[in-house]
Amino acid sequence: MSAGKIKDYYKALGVGRNADQKEIKNAYRKLARKHHPDANPNDKKAEDRFKDVSEAYDGLGNDKKRTEYDQPREYFAAGGPGAGGGWAGAGGAGGPGAGGWQDVYSGGGGGAGGFGSVFEDLFGGRGGQASPAAKGEDLSYTLTLGFREAFEGTTKRIKIDRRQTCSTCSGAGAKPGSQVTTCETCGGRGAVAQNQGFFSIKQACPTCGGEGTVVKERCRTCGGAGTLPEAKTITVNIPAGMKSGGKLKYRGQGQAGHRGAAAGDLFMIAQVRDHPIFKRAGNNVHIDLPLSFTEAALGATVRVPTVGGTVGLRIPPGTQNGQTFRVKGKGFPKSRGGTSGDLLAKVQIEVPKELKPDERELLARLAEKSKIDPRAQVMARAQEQ
Repeated sequence: MSAGKIKDYYKALGVGRNADQKEIKNAYRKLARKHHPDANPNDKKAEDRFKDVSEAYDGLGNDKKRTEYDQPREYFAAGGPGAGGGWAGAGGAGGPGAGGWQDVYSGGGGGAGGFGSVFEDLFGGRGGQASPAAKGEDLSYTLTLGFREAFEGTTKRIKIDRRQTCSTCSGAGAKPGSQVTTCETCGGRGAVAQNQGFFSIKQACPTCGGEGTVVKERCRTCGGAGTLPEAKTITVNIPAGMKSGGKLKYRGQGQAGHRGAAAGDLFMIAQVRDHPIFKRAGNNVHIDLPLSFTEAALGATVRVPTVGGTVGLRIPPGTQNGQTFRVKGKGFPKSRGGTSGDLLAKVQIEVPKELKPDERELLARLAEKSKIDPRAQVMARAQEQ
């Protein structure tokens, strides 16, 4: 190879060696519009020029290819050894024109990716490949649980509406034994080109819907859809400790896949109802614990409700209103194992609204004997500067 055998891509695009990618792209767009075969029908010279600028852009249009082009070009320009023939680093052996214009456009005559991909990047459109069978869509189901059900775990049966693969045709949409042929409109590519002035846009084939094949006789069971509606009841196991917004995934329980592809998944989303006295915070459970004045003052052992039953709690003498007691391990279990949360009981001292005469007399005597002023400290602090 010699330096003279390497095409000058910079010259073909009319840009300098130090041009940036924006300049290169703009130059290509301008020249491609000018020399495009659709804009110059039956003009072999314009077609050849378009191939030249397309090859040049393919070699310079991204930094990696540009480096691959520049390095051997600089090497041979400096007197490196050569083997004759054209350089195949960007355009491929023999140049991009070997298979004619259609091959160039569809990627048959260019190097890596072909010129079809280059032109599509600039002007839109996608390569004409038939649509592959796609996995089915996922489904979601919101399941409402009681507070205790979420705490203990439970088993539920839920009904979901979905589409299942037709058992008669196994999702193919064709009558068993019938022929599935290549689409004549697109030749099995799944896409057709539409002329839009000076360039073409490829879109899904209207005959086969982008699949590349046509069913001669449709399946009588599913009418050619490949799927059927189904109302299915499945059993879901809710682990202990489930929380609102928690998700469980059931593989293959979603919508049927296209043309026999794998089904999607079902995501069960839990919604836990509130409880009248328990409040959940993480895995801990909070509760307000009512105490009488005498229980708080003298101390007592009381029964405290938990989500799963009751537990004894020792209240020390002199317990204050708002004081919180922690009962270890009486909160929600962790849904994936591990230590359970705690029960946090907040004291609410209840003062009777009405007193019997003897009760009033006892409290009056207690007040007379007590010399403690509960507001003394507050009054003293109020005088501080």
